[in-house]
Amino acid sequence: MNLTATNRRAQITSILGTVACWAMAVLVVGVCVFIIGYLMQQGASSISWKFLSTDPSGSIAEGGGGGVRVPLVGSALLIILSMLVAVPLAVASAVYLAEYMDEGRSLTRIVRVGLEVLAGVPSVVFGMFGLAVFTLPALAFVSAAGADNHSDAYGRSFLVAGIVMGIHVLPFIIKVAEEAIRNVPRSYRSGAAALGMTKWRAIRKIVLPAAGPGIATGIILGMGLVAGDTAIVWLTLGGTMTMAADAWWAPSNALTVLRGSGSTLTTFIYYNSPAGEGNSIGLAFGAAVLLIGLLLVLNIITGVIARYQARAGRAA
Repeated sequence: MNLTATNRRAQITSILGTVACWAMAVLVVGVCVFIIGYLMQQGASSISWKFLSTDPSGSIAEGGGGGVRVPLVGSALLIILSMLVAVPLAVASAVYLAEYMDEGRSLTRIVRVGLEVLAGVPSVVFGMFGLAVFTLPALAFVSAAGADNHSDAYGRSFLVAGIVMGIHVLPFIIKVAEEAIRNVPRSYRSGAAALGMTKWRAIRKIVLPAAGPGIATGIILGMGLVAGDTAIVWLTLGGTMTMAADAWWAPSNALTVLRGSGSTLTTFIYYNSPAGEGNSIGLAFGAAVLLIGLLLVLNIITGVIARYQARAGRAA
């Protein structure tokens, strides 16, 4: 009798746990659908070819905020610059952690704790750190001089924001890349050693290509973090809606643009929303829809790569 009652309690607990998990999953999905649906309802009408192909006007009047061409370009430029900073460092660090570092040494524990702490630091702290460092006169070459003091660095530019943002997403990409490298079958390394390949050549020619889909997943996740960040952008890129050069698309102005301030979709949303300095809430919602769409596309690509990696792993 006691055994039967215990089994019944276990079954009831299992059923309640399953129901609770499904309820939480449905709640989370429902919240996401509500947020996306509300944004679409409020901002879809603002999206048009004119909205995508014109620059912000800087006006705070409703309907006078212009388009998002410059913020879109700014977001893309910031993503590219941050990945140029983060990806080489992340892949090199992941290779060292997965292939060379001895897990039994205290140095390994210190490094891993450091990565965890770095991943937990708020983005606003990174922004403040970047602003403090890159306003030093010795680093004036990465940003245009401030209007109030031409002898000092301004500390706000696409280069500064790209460097700081790359450091911010570095631990996340390292973690995903390290797991991808560790998941490469050990037989790949053994086979390369049997063929007389050095360890570094085996890593470069066999391990890294096999871990490529997983590393790409980490990179895309990092791109999503960059696209949605606000604090670092606000502190290290500046609060302007224009580029540093009028003809910013001209190759001759590339350095001026990189060393100048600019905007992204997140700053456009802030400047056009009542929470910021604007009154164009429709344009803010339109830019929010574009940003959510960009993040959804990046997450879909991540899912496709993850499924490809799973199929490749089963085939191996």
